[in-house]
Amino acid sequence: MESDGEQEAAATPTLGASAGAPSAGRLKGCPELSLEGDMREMAKTAVWSVSSSKPGNGVASLRDDSLDTYWQSDGAQPHLVNIQFQKKVQLQLVVLYVDFKLDESYTPSKISIRAGDGLHNLKEIKTVELSKPVGWVHISLSGTDPRETFIHAFMLQIAVLANHLNGRDTHVRQIKIYGPRLECIMYSSVR
Repeated sequence: MESDGEQEAAATPTLGASAGAPSAGRLKGCPELSLEGDMREMAKTAVWSVSSSKPGNGVASLRDDSLDTYWQSDGAQPHLVNIQFQKKVQLQLVVLYVDFKLDESYTPSKISIRAGDGLHNLKEIKTVELSKPVGWVHISLSGTDPRETFIHAFMLQIAVLANHLNGRDTHVRQIKIYGPRLECIMYSSVR
């Protein structure tokens, strides 16, 4: 049995792209969706797709703001969620709602976050391990350098690499993607 302190403890994963092999933190989840800083949800106008789904449990279930519905994959791993933006955007946080108590072997245990200009050039940003998560799991896209607080991408991919108890298909109840509220605009002048 885990103590309350162990359930709330979460290691922050490190940036994989600049530190060689991606390292994994062990995340548990938070019951409430809370954000630090001034961020906005970026994926409302994005095009969402999934690698597979059971009828009635498709991509719409990831975005309906209901914790009672879920996307259920249907096929071989990895299970993929692709989010394509109309323009290059700044992204700094991926938040998933997963529930080990309800979904058991359908709950993801290892997730990879990839970003790029499209499917042809996605690079792994982070890999995280989840330890029986119940609630909102926050995955920061910032790097090991404190100046790297976000990434620029046209596309983000969330790959479920493994599930708890060696489960085959996965359940993810909600996904939210956040970026800075105000993007930095650089001005240049010709003299």
